[in-house]
Amino acid sequence: MDSVMKMVNGFFGGLVSLMMAILPVTILWQVLTGTTVFGMDVIANLTALIEQVGNGGFAGLVVLVIVASFFMKK
Repeated sequence: MDSVMKMVNGFFGGLVSLMMAILPVTILWQVLTGTTVFGMDVIANLTALIEQVGNGGFAGLVVLVIVASFFMKK
């Protein structure tokens, strides 16, 4: 069971790493060309996410800390 959990954790860790590498490229693409990437408006989605966290008050701050903890190296 431990090896299965390590494999699943490794898979999702790799997936998150891949997405974090693709995100700056998609933002740069949208800024330079003005077109969406795969039909997704990345900048508008990020702006909406930041607005929702900002409007969340204390709950938004807690969510932001939890999400940031996922991206911190231990």
